[in-house]
Amino acid sequence: QLQLVESGGGLVQPGGSLRLSCVASVTSEFTFDYYAIGWFRQAPGKEREGVSCISTDGDNTKHTDSVKGRFTISRDNAKNTVYLQMNSLKPEDTAVYYCAAGLYSGTYLGEGPYEYWGQGTQVTVSS
Repeated sequence: QLQLVESGGGLVQPGGSLRLSCVASVTSEFTFDYYAIGWFRQAPGKEREGVSCISTDGDNTKHTDSVKGRFTISRDNAKNTVYLQMNSLKPEDTAVYYCAAGLYSGTYLGEGPYEYWGQGTQVTVSS
């Protein structure tokens, strides 16, 4: 079992920055570093989309095209935490952001491999 809790969302002006955190509580035979982590987002009236993901050891990351160069994903396995640094935010980044964990190798932005999900944190980019 894995429980994920996101934090760091809020209201920010266009061009601003936020850092989201995803902290995991692990109660399974697999430690946190066995899980690849993804960040997803869902805007009102839209389907949930994969934003960024990171491999188990943090060496590989992937971002959707719309956030490349603006978002950075990282992880600290000693703290069971994954971060999403979001810079140069745009109104179209407004969404509920979710982190998810999956027992798989590599990086994948689709929802398929992710078994555990957090409750989400709201990010609103507006002037």
